[in-house]
Amino acid sequence: MMKKILLVNTKYREFGGEDSNFSQEIAFLSSKYVVDFVEYDNSEKIKPADIFSFIFNINPSSNKILVSKIKEFNPDIIYVHNTWYKAGLGIFSTIRKQNIPILLKIHNFRFDCTNSYFSKKHLKNEEFCHKCGFDGKNNIINKYFSESVIKSLIVIRYGKKYIKILKNFKLKIIVMTEFQKNYLLNLGIEPKKIHVLENPIFIDKEEKSTYNPKSNYVIYAGRISKEKGVEDLIRTWKNSENNHLTLKIVGTGEQFSYLKNKYQIKNIEFLGQLPNNDVLELIKNSRSVVTATKMYEGQPRLLCEASIYGVPAIYPSFGGMVEFYDNDYEFKFEQYDYIDLQKKFNLLSDKEKLIQTSKNVSSFIQTKLSNTALHDKFKRIDLIEYD
Repeated sequence: MMKKILLVNTKYREFGGEDSNFSQEIAFLSSKYVVDFVEYDNSEKIKPADIFSFIFNINPSSNKILVSKIKEFNPDIIYVHNTWYKAGLGIFSTIRKQNIPILLKIHNFRFDCTNSYFSKKHLKNEEFCHKCGFDGKNNIINKYFSESVIKSLIVIRYGKKYIKILKNFKLKIIVMTEFQKNYLLNLGIEPKKIHVLENPIFIDKEEKSTYNPKSNYVIYAGRISKEKGVEDLIRTWKNSENNHLTLKIVGTGEQFSYLKNKYQIKNIEFLGQLPNNDVLELIKNSRSVVTATKMYEGQPRLLCEASIYGVPAIYPSFGGMVEFYDNDYEFKFEQYDYIDLQKKFNLLSDKEKLIQTSKNVSSFIQTKLSNTALHDKFKRIDLIEYD
């Protein structure tokens, strides 16, 4: 008899990569397990139970929904994803009372950004935070939400309790990279709790679609913000030897209007937010994807999707991104070294190198993210006994 897995998640107000990962996780697990899910929604109107949750970190309404689903579905495992804010941290105690094993997937590093009331401790002597992009070094208070001190204080209380749960609850923590694992180890999380399991990625890839090294454009897709390094990317692109290529920038964010107005250049296009299928089509037909992010990324979805299509990526050697490519990958650049980034842009004229790189990235990612490999990893994690 197949095991039953209940997945729990909270949707963001704006659909993002982690929401895509959650839906694909359901599809991935459904091929080997009986799967159901509870998904809360942060875009819904705030209710009295949510206000109670902000104060006490327990959401009675969310707990009631979860208990009802547990009784109905009777799961063998509960697999928790995003909990802020609608799900609430009280779900962990609720699950523990039911004596059901807990898996917790941590998609990013932001949980550690809400572990202090003071900016200095948040930044840890850095100019800005590589986990969330925070640069409020002139503030005394850790104003995680720049528009609200009260909201920031609420999420800090939440973050402090979240880390206590990571340390003290009996659960298995799933991360996507060894870099993430080491980060958690440095926070004092027990090694036996932490397991690496990459996100599955499903793309409808037609057999006839092949990489085109003669494509006339390169694409960046993601948030248009300072911490994503988009302006540094544009400046470097202007200085490269690629006047025959167009840089297409997909996405929105706080810097979108500013950059679009400032860089009205013939071979740079700002396309704004596009449907996911349109973005995939642009990736598939590009000469390369590129990012100059200054952030630690959990699992870089743009780069993984590109590799599945055999499209090379130019990216900074930083955080866990390097784990999704061969060690000798030629198109990565040293973080913050924009002369090196320019050199990588100039490689885009080398058709033979592009063709060989296309074969290499496709082979590497298909092995790393194959359903067989990921199911084997998940099974091994499941079989590890709790103390």
